[in-house]
Amino acid sequence: MKSIIITGLLISAAGAAQAGPYANVEMNSGYSGSDFTGSATDVHVGYEGANWYVQAGPALLAPDGEDGDIELSGKAGGSYGINDALSVYGEVSFLTGDTTSYGTKAGLKYNF
Repeated sequence: MKSIIITGLLISAAGAAQAGPYANVEMNSGYSGSDFTGSATDVHVGYEGANWYVQAGPALLAPDGEDGDIELSGKAGGSYGINDALSVYGEVSFLTGDTTSYGTKAGLKYNF
């Protein structure tokens, strides 16, 4: 529910953006030291504007040495330029499963 609210806020905050649909396939792998623990491959479709995006689709989970699974995952994020060199960005993500997990990312980007 929080993801839906944040997505709505990001969409409503976007001005006259050049928006469009896209596809994104992303694989994330995990390691503990040199031991491979598994991977998750997101197969998302999304929509983006000039400074925001939303995307969702299946997540193909492949834990090391275990049977894989398919869950639903998604992300919503955006950025805001503070001035010509500095911008702030953020992202909220989710992954369903036995319990739905959520993640956040926030940061500053400075262009030289």
